[in-house]
Amino acid sequence: MKPSTLGPMTNHLIDSLPHQDRASFLADCEVVDLVFGEVLAEPGGRISHVYFPLNSFISLIANLSDSERLEVAMVGSEGMLGMPLILGLDESPLRALVQGAGPALRIPAAVFGRHLEQSPALQALLGRYLYVLMHQLSRVAACTHFHQLEARLARWLLMTQDRAHSDQLHLTHEFLAMMLGVRRAGITLAAMALQTRRLIRYHRGDITVLDRAGLIEASCGCYASDRRIYRQLIIEAEAP
Repeated sequence: MKPSTLGPMTNHLIDSLPHQDRASFLADCEVVDLVFGEVLAEPGGRISHVYFPLNSFISLIANLSDSERLEVAMVGSEGMLGMPLILGLDESPLRALVQGAGPALRIPAAVFGRHLEQSPALQALLGRYLYVLMHQLSRVAACTHFHQLEARLARWLLMTQDRAHSDQLHLTHEFLAMMLGVRRAGITLAAMALQTRRLIRYHRGDITVLDRAGLIEASCGCYASDRRIYRQLIIEAEAP
């Protein structure tokens, strides 16, 4: 999936740091282009770099087997990849797969660790973001068990739209089925239902969000809950 070229070339976590901390941190970062389908981490693999997506986004996937996979979180310009490092761990618990190609800021894990030790502001910010990510993970677990597929698909499309910075998405039924942990036939029916309600237009993997407000209404409450927690702990926490 290619994010819109009109999307913001920024990462909200880094932008939230005090000026001096931000300047020091950015001096040790490099801009890299993430490629669709690129695997940045595997379960049990060592974390060598931390990524802060700009106009790109990453799926975090739990792999139970080659045929049993479920997306449990998504990281875009609101977040970062490499959270175990703030807990003193350098091993990834999940597969990190690039789903939105585009630029990201990258910093070596060891250098990131030094900044974490020297910046109380960075420690506090990422501690709050870790809670946000934990909230997202727990909601996905409950949402997968209790909520109807149509509402889950609406939520997932909204999350993708937020990070792609575009109304135009390219997502095949096979991919959606893998991400939501259901059969392809179920995705077909759910997508048809959203299209019948004129919330999306879907054709051969190309999805256009036609009515964002309607899609929010069709989604389960997990989408609004995720946004509320992020706003409270990250955005509003920045205010003096």
